[in-house]
Amino acid sequence: MPEAKPFERLPQTLSPVNYNIRLKPNLKAFTFEGSEDIDIEVVKPLSEITINSVEIEVQEVSYVASGKSDTVKGTVSYNKEDETVTFTFPSEIQPGKGRMSMTFTGILNDKMKGFYRSKYTSPDGEEQFSAVTQFEATDARRAFPCWDEPAVKATFDVTLVVPKDRVALSNMPVKSEQVYEGDNKWKVVSYERTPIMSTYLLAFVVGEFDYVEGKDADGVLVRVYTPVGKKEEGKYALDVAVKTLPFYKDYFKIPYPLPKMDLIALADFAAGAMENWGLVTYRETALLVDPKKSSAKTKQWVALVVGHELAHQWFGNLVTMEWWTHLWLNEGFASWIEYLCVDFCFPEFDIWTQFVKNDLGRALELDALNNSHPIEVPVGHPSEVDEIFDAISYSKGASVIRMLHDYIGDADFRVGMNDYLTKFKYSNAFTEDLWEYLGKASGKPVAEVMSSWTKQMGYPVIKVTEKQDEKNRVLSLSQEKFCADGKKQEGEQFKWMVPLSFCTASSPDKPVKKILLDSTTAEVTLENVKPGEWVKVNCGTVGVYRVQYSSEMLQSLITGIKDCSIAPCDRLGIQSDLFALARAGLVSAVDVLKVAEAYINETDYTVWSDLSLSLGTQGLLIQSTDATDEMKAYNRNLYSKVFQSLGWEAKENEGPLTAMLRDLVLAKLGRNQEQSVVMEAKKKFLDFYNGKPLSADLMDPVYVTVMSNGDEDMFNKMLELYDKADSQEEKNRISRAIGAVKDEALIKRVLDFAMSDKVRSQDTVFVIGGVTGSVKGREMAWQFLKDNWTKLHDRYEGGFLLSRLVKVTTENFVTEEKAKEIEQFFTDHPAPAAERTVKQSLENIGLNIEWMKRDKDAVSAFLKSRNN
Repeated sequence: MPEAKPFERLPQTLSPVNYNIRLKPNLKAFTFEGSEDIDIEVVKPLSEITINSVEIEVQEVSYVASGKSDTVKGTVSYNKEDETVTFTFPSEIQPGKGRMSMTFTGILNDKMKGFYRSKYTSPDGEEQFSAVTQFEATDARRAFPCWDEPAVKATFDVTLVVPKDRVALSNMPVKSEQVYEGDNKWKVVSYERTPIMSTYLLAFVVGEFDYVEGKDADGVLVRVYTPVGKKEEGKYALDVAVKTLPFYKDYFKIPYPLPKMDLIALADFAAGAMENWGLVTYRETALLVDPKKSSAKTKQWVALVVGHELAHQWFGNLVTMEWWTHLWLNEGFASWIEYLCVDFCFPEFDIWTQFVKNDLGRALELDALNNSHPIEVPVGHPSEVDEIFDAISYSKGASVIRMLHDYIGDADFRVGMNDYLTKFKYSNAFTEDLWEYLGKASGKPVAEVMSSWTKQMGYPVIKVTEKQDEKNRVLSLSQEKFCADGKKQEGEQFKWMVPLSFCTASSPDKPVKKILLDSTTAEVTLENVKPGEWVKVNCGTVGVYRVQYSSEMLQSLITGIKDCSIAPCDRLGIQSDLFALARAGLVSAVDVLKVAEAYINETDYTVWSDLSLSLGTQGLLIQSTDATDEMKAYNRNLYSKVFQSLGWEAKENEGPLTAMLRDLVLAKLGRNQEQSVVMEAKKKFLDFYNGKPLSADLMDPVYVTVMSNGDEDMFNKMLELYDKADSQEEKNRISRAIGAVKDEALIKRVLDFAMSDKVRSQDTVFVIGGVTGSVKGREMAWQFLKDNWTKLHDRYEGGFLLSRLVKVTTENFVTEEKAKEIEQFFTDHPAPAAERTVKQSLENIGLNIEWMKRDKDAVSAFLKSRNN
């Protein structure tokens, strides 16, 4: 293959100052007409202007210098590969101000990027379309020719020409609305000028919507737009947004910069949400909450997503990364502060413990692979951007920022943030700029510490042993890179500057000591620690590292697990580290299952949730042994005590976490064939099918239990409920549960259903993923991917959903043959956007193969002995 030519950014010989854009979308023909006047400043003489443009046809282009009247017409040529259009003028344009004008046409595509069409069903049952946008990372160029790079900021005047019965929204409030001269069935809506901003944050929406509105404490008008007839479902998100904007204003010490804040639920949407300035777009399931039918889990998810996107209004929108290399800072920061915000607004979610599972856990799992990548990845061509919208950018990014915040303290962190945002507002910054301001505020070596976490991939395992020295405990510590396969990389020198903290049985929640480990080994003395008292490294599980204890230290920690004297996030961290160490072959897999039994008294939702994940990963491997039934019995035994305390029915005044724990425990027992749970779930399901109410928090476990223990009749009833469901949350709940079926013919029906027009394109991936929990399901999903590759690849090409699809259908196989088959398939069918994912999947399969060789027999024997 010829070598790809190096990517070059647009020439800096001129820059836009203001875009005046007018667009007229045709919701029947799926096209749009557009015109724009761009005020520009020319720095050097030039006769050619090259800007970004994709799938747009420019009819004519002209240029006039400021203060002159003679307009020069240009000719138009396109470079499809570079996604650019070049305008060539007959005479040289001289330095100074001027205006470039053009008319063009484009298409409202169905790829969920650029200016695209979104299908919905109107209240009277008719199929309709709205015209909506998704420009990040590089798709503003599909809506209008522009300098589509985050550092080329400008102001925007937007005008939309739309049918008069449609709602039309953009980033700013409406300036004027009048009847369209050519046709009184249309209207012309113009919006106020935006602040200076990047193209990827511009947005327009044209469609049918209802809204609820409120004002925050500072008088900012907040609206939540919902599908027609569902405005009640916008009230929860409105409540979150109205609390959230003032929280960020106080945290950053900078007012929200725009006069209004709209949040809107869109039917077809690839991501969870997008932070367009003043007009944030969401999947319906990330914004809408039905007061009667939404679960505690959904409410929490909505609160987190709203918190994430509104944080971007300052961090990302007001100050923007200079190039996509620094995307991680944008996303990592918002992924961290969303938790700070939700913890402030909704303390009942105990959200920081959930961070340890949702973000730190995901990051540690992916980042232990040899095919991980550093947080900061040099990005050239924007097509490389989608692949780094992954758990490293978001979750590891968030985790290192949480560790940094803990290291320098909240007060200094806030001062540094305010200085940084004030200095770079309406402009662009590099990662190093933030480190500089946080370093100045705290007097700590922030840049030095953080570059060890962002510029090298992976993280350390801290190995620790102890000895008692009279009244003191002396710890010997060492750091080395943690690798998922347990092998040291020859010749590679990895070293981190690691903020370490220590807590003890007499101070379980507060560190007794903190140090910065900047060498490979260290000795630490903890004063006044009695013999037999447990010591835990990484207090609060804030540090981005694993800990491997000596067996004596682990034994004393087990007592703290059994009596729950260790804090929940630390109980969670201990088992998470142990399962990872066992997968790497560094500790015995059997010993870890014995430690897991110490959690039988556990009552915390998040600890159970993470332990369930660890056991589930183990369970997938055990499916390929002769101890599957014994593993189910082990699980039934482990969850029995917590089930006894929870029961089926909600208690008066119980919190959301209790409801979430009940959901989790019932689903686990149902999948593991606890007969009393299976019988009750079937009864509740049939009652619900016949019209009796069922609590939203019980729907997930009831559906999953019925499907994993059900027949064709139950499956058909479930699909009937899907057809009747009027909320996307309920449709998602059902479509993700049906994959639990065991029968081959039914699995095939699930896969076919995933590709049918009953399932939205953005959800297909998750429906296919639903069948991969069984050996047969994994085989069939992989075969299905191969059989439908062309269609799936065309649908998701270049987007992160393609990587997600590849991951779920490949990573849990356990044989060399399968690894070779997968490798060969992607050699024959290259998918650049999923290239790293394929390598990660192959590496995971390799780890599974090693586990089968090393641990299968011992674990099977242990599980069988437990059930004798």
